[in-house]
Amino acid sequence: MPDGHHYEIWDVFTDTPLEGNPLGVFPHGEEIPSRLYQKLARELNLSETVFILGDQIRIFTPVAELPFAGHPTLGAAFVVAERDGRDVVTLQTGAGPVVVTVAEGYGEMDQPYPSIEPFRGDDAELLAALGVKRALAPIESYTNGPTHTVVVLDDVASLRPDMGRLEALGVQLSAVASTGAGTAKLRMFAPALGVAEDPATGSAAGPVALHLVRHGLHRAGTRLELTQGVEIGRPSTLIATATEGGPVKVGGGAVRVATGHYRVA
Repeated sequence: MPDGHHYEIWDVFTDTPLEGNPLGVFPHGEEIPSRLYQKLARELNLSETVFILGDQIRIFTPVAELPFAGHPTLGAAFVVAERDGRDVVTLQTGAGPVVVTVAEGYGEMDQPYPSIEPFRGDDAELLAALGVKRALAPIESYTNGPTHTVVVLDDVASLRPDMGRLEALGVQLSAVASTGAGTAKLRMFAPALGVAEDPATGSAAGPVALHLVRHGLHRAGTRLELTQGVEIGRPSTLIATATEGGPVKVGGGAVRVATGHYRVA
């Protein structure tokens, strides 16, 4: 492009600028040499940056490419829906196709159904890294592209995790606590991916809802409103529904907050 490579910043899982999870979006990823994708993601230094190539997307953290992630998929769907005048978008991700419906400032994705297994590490070491003594349900890992290890606690707002210990464990850890009927508070820590704490984690929201359903802590197929990001000044709202065996759906808002160009070749 004459002025460089166009990019946008979207705040996802919110309808309020400067809240939610900021996302770097390169709408014309096919015009950028792929060798620059990781460098551009590192330059922006957001939790994720997405490159759109038609209906295919590639997703990068500052340090690695991900097969699937929630807020990049949702944010990219808003861009593609606006570009094409569509309200149903199918995006090709590294974890397979993801269908997203976008209407009136709200998007909802059908997430890949995760594989589930017990946490392969040491439960006691994981809890110690979080600074807590016990979990309210079995600690399990869900893979829907990335792998999220889910821990249910009485309270997550007061957590002060040891990031060095979490990084050594190599986990993307989702800590969740119920806050009332159909509502919960979520915090997600992934220091091994260069993300100490994520403001809104769409790929974790579906597995978290499914985990609560599987362990009798939420009713299958009903709306779960997850609040995330408050502790780091980026309040976010994620809506998830899950049924054992599927489907798993996650939705929220998104708003464009900035545009620019990178003059790189």
